[in-house]
Amino acid sequence: MLRKFSFLLVVMTCALGYGQEGAISLFNGKNLDGWINHGEEKWYVENGELICESGPKAEYGYLGTEKFYKNFELTLEFKQENDGNSGVFIRSTFEGTKVSGWQVEVAPPGKHTGGVYESYGRGWLIKPEPEKEKALKMGEWNTLKIVANGSTITSWLNGTEMITLTDEKIGQGEGSIALQIHDGGGIKVRWRNIQLIPLD
Repeated sequence: MLRKFSFLLVVMTCALGYGQEGAISLFNGKNLDGWINHGEEKWYVENGELICESGPKAEYGYLGTEKFYKNFELTLEFKQENDGNSGVFIRSTFEGTKVSGWQVEVAPPGKHTGGVYESYGRGWLIKPEPEKEKALKMGEWNTLKIVANGSTITSWLNGTEMITLTDEKIGQGEGSIALQIHDGGGIKVRWRNIQLIPLD
């Protein structure tokens, strides 16, 4: 009986995605250790969640990892409050709040969550098909997964594959992972369970 219970526990653990070998927690749930704030917008920790919120200047803001990550599988959860216009940048570098890199979009319904945008460059590189955007649950917790491996990026939102893009310029990129808060004010997004598995 004990052996059967242990087997079921292992199966359930694998199914839920816990305990993945080699996973790194980028957010410790307590403070912003390991992250760098680019800009003057608000980033803080509350009840084990990482929160971004528009500041008085209502400008762009970014919270980037101190370390650079090239090839990886990144999984995180987000909940949008108010406007909810944000994003997850990969292989990104900063000069103040000017970012060079690629954003996997996090935005309100119909605004291409899961698509890839190149800031200060070519703009939108790929948007999800409109039908797939129904996977977003505005005001609820969503799970976003990003796999960046060489020149290819794939994103999933709540288990739905949103896009796959192969791009030579992205393959040459080097930099950090960063969360964004869009300009314009009135934005608040919660983040948690930010887990990375290196693929190198």
